[in-house]
Amino acid sequence: MFENMTEAQAREKIKEAVAEYYRAFKQRPPYKEGDRINYAARVFDEREMCALTDATLDFWLTAGRFAAEFESEFAKWLGVRYARLVNSGSSANLIAFSVLTAPELGDRAIKRGDEVITVACGFPTTVTPIIQYGAVPVFVDVTVPQYNIDVSAIEKALSPRTKAVMAAHTLGNPFDLRAVKKFCKEHGLWLVEDNCDALGSEYTIDGVKKFTGTWGDIGTSSFYPPHHMTMGEGGCVYTDDPLLNRLILSYRDWGRDCICPSGTDNFCGRRFAGKFGELPQGYDHKYVYSHFGYNLKATDMQAAIGCEQLKKFPSFVERRRHNFARLHAALECAEDKLILPEPAENSDPSWFGFVISLRPESGLKRNDVTAYIEGKNVQTRLLFSGNLIKHPCFDGMRGGDGYRVAGGLENTDFIMNNTFWIGVYPGMTDEMIDYMAKTVLEAVKA
Repeated sequence: MFENMTEAQAREKIKEAVAEYYRAFKQRPPYKEGDRINYAARVFDEREMCALTDATLDFWLTAGRFAAEFESEFAKWLGVRYARLVNSGSSANLIAFSVLTAPELGDRAIKRGDEVITVACGFPTTVTPIIQYGAVPVFVDVTVPQYNIDVSAIEKALSPRTKAVMAAHTLGNPFDLRAVKKFCKEHGLWLVEDNCDALGSEYTIDGVKKFTGTWGDIGTSSFYPPHHMTMGEGGCVYTDDPLLNRLILSYRDWGRDCICPSGTDNFCGRRFAGKFGELPQGYDHKYVYSHFGYNLKATDMQAAIGCEQLKKFPSFVERRRHNFARLHAALECAEDKLILPEPAENSDPSWFGFVISLRPESGLKRNDVTAYIEGKNVQTRLLFSGNLIKHPCFDGMRGGDGYRVAGGLENTDFIMNNTFWIGVYPGMTDEMIDYMAKTVLEAVKA
């Protein structure tokens, strides 16, 4: 088959066959009413499959040329200096928090017993790193219908031990970055933006518009299949701070002191020249560890998919906004029974989902409503943990000093009992959006 071909020619022939395979077997058929409508799905074509094939034929397996390309292009797209690829959004949050414990940060380093302001209404891996490092999450309530951190409560959460705010932009809707950033600046706190559900969302402060995830000290993204773009698994940590970038690399790459890329020796130019800790003079710098780190790199196969997804990403964001607007308009007739989502002031969200709360006076029960919707082949989701501190993972911590609550969590509990969401992912057509709206209206008898 490959006689008289160069390797480059053989690769092209293989990729042509992969593209043909995609068109024959993987291209999605047109939607028909009654087909299952998932809350999210991968949106891809032969270009992602060919890029994956290209990386597979390299057989480099770990991070390589595609990872470097993605980090560079993603940083440019976000408008940040540094973007570092990791193997998941949860790992991105772990790395983002880990670096804030580094001794290089001096008095600002987060130590055991220090406090971090966050919310209980969200995904657990925003909070997990705080607990793993022995810090204390301080939970504040959220707002409805924005479903984000209540900035009127954060002053009450402040204590002499507060070192950071770490919170997510819920389902693509930015939290009040103006207020939170001002609060952090006034009190010398780190701000970590969990941007895993909000890639492409924009926020404006004093006439300056930037992407969410880039206003704080560190931002994180997830590339899990349901998210705004996908690598299958994958995530990213990004920052403008050179020291934080250096720490991100160390904690991601085994905690080593050396910054040599994978497969490269003596990139730093002092591999056998340094004196570190109590090691002998000239100990191989590739095996010097300045932190207790991990191996959380992504593979080049994942990154190759991401490179192609990034080229399409602006169109993904526009379609999400279109789908959200169409769904909102269709459900406005039922606002006597439903609380519909509202974008944060000064924001242009890249919506991850369409969140709906049932008004208490409607007498509707969420489980009845979602059961009807699911029965009509429309997938629903709850707003993640609802109230995280009511989950079994907190059973062993109740009554102790491992976390605290500042004020009440009334809205958090309301969401736990009355809220669900449906999708707006870019693979949805107008027909799918209209069918979902019709189904929701039937479920609430509007």
